[in-house]
Amino acid sequence: MVAERRYRTVRGGELAFAVLGLPIGVLGGVYAVAVLYAGVLLSLTVLGLPFVVAALLGARRLGGPHRWLVGRLLGEAVPAPPPLPRPSGVFARGRVALTDPVAWRTLLYLLLRLPLGVLGFLAVVALPLGSVWLVGFPLWARMMEPGQRPIGLLDLVAVPVGFAVPAVLPAALRVLSGTDRALARALLGPVRSQQRVRQLEHARAVLLAENTDRSRRLERDLHDGTQAQLVALAITLSLADDVLAAAPPAGDAAAGGAPAGGEPTDPGGPDLGRLRTLVGRAREQTDATITGLRRLTRGIHPVALDGGLAEALPGLTATSPVPVEVRLDLRERPDEVIERAVYFCAAELLTNVAKHSGARSAELSVSAAEGRVRLTVRDDGHGGAAIGAGTGLAGLAGRLAAVDGLLRVDSPSGGPTLVRAELPSRL
Repeated sequence: MVAERRYRTVRGGELAFAVLGLPIGVLGGVYAVAVLYAGVLLSLTVLGLPFVVAALLGARRLGGPHRWLVGRLLGEAVPAPPPLPRPSGVFARGRVALTDPVAWRTLLYLLLRLPLGVLGFLAVVALPLGSVWLVGFPLWARMMEPGQRPIGLLDLVAVPVGFAVPAVLPAALRVLSGTDRALARALLGPVRSQQRVRQLEHARAVLLAENTDRSRRLERDLHDGTQAQLVALAITLSLADDVLAAAPPAGDAAAGGAPAGGEPTDPGGPDLGRLRTLVGRAREQTDATITGLRRLTRGIHPVALDGGLAEALPGLTATSPVPVEVRLDLRERPDEVIERAVYFCAAELLTNVAKHSGARSAELSVSAAEGRVRLTVRDDGHGGAAIGAGTGLAGLAGRLAAVDGLLRVDSPSGGPTLVRAELPSRL
């Protein structure tokens, strides 16, 4: 039933698209022809290039309604191309518009839609009307001609042809609809290279999400398994240490002859001082292991990030040996992968400040707005930092590039050092 309902919906959409195809095709075709004709005429004047730029921008916008109609009526979902880059400068933007393949392909689509629109309109309007006319042709002929009219070959052929025309209509409609779908896929969607980039970006986002889930599972295993066992061991050793601390020294037990229970103490008993030293060492080793495990789980996914960067970054700067001033402008919360990248980037940069810069103070600024996350770390050290100079910045730039991030370093000799990182807030 669902398949049958969808089939009927698609068939109704094909009919509606064929009817609307003529006015839409005429408007689009007139626009494309006018753009090309006026562009050629104005090419030798000052107004030529601005006119073509504006016309191409308009053509790119016209692709949106056509994609919507194809998806709505023909059931063909055509992905929208990426937005046009907006470089700084009027001439740079004009050059980008003139070389935009999406706009030129949309113009070609508008030109080709004109004959297809005419054919589609003829198929759903002219063919049924022609069928009615052919079936009634003998009657129309006798009504229009006075007197007796003999039955001719045309009378004999018109009626069966008139009944056969409706049988051809579904096949013609399928061919035209298939051509419209193929044309929309080929010319209204992203360029093949853009589609490939989009597929790679999607695959990378999926991979990063899977790695995040895997890291979370590892963190839970470490926290609920190994770490819990070590905590239990530490508690047991602490209880054993308390029992040993409450026991009387071996010499006192020998001098007393026998304990309160009346049973003599073994003079060859354990060296309580030695045992206490070993138990204390075991406790210290266990505490160090727990601390290392906690540091490992924080490295996999910092617990502070559960509350977002607004909670994680102040805690991060509080552990820095160099005083850090924090400035946050977080109008939106980025994806989890981006938050983690920003957090570890800030941690790496602050570590570099503490180890290499000789700075007395630093400043950390993070903003998240309009789909972009910007991180800035500034210090008053001696400068000289550069990507690839052995301070870990090259690896940091590579990790940011995996999430479409960019790292810039401005660190003249003598300081100060300014490091900027910019990332998209969504993948």
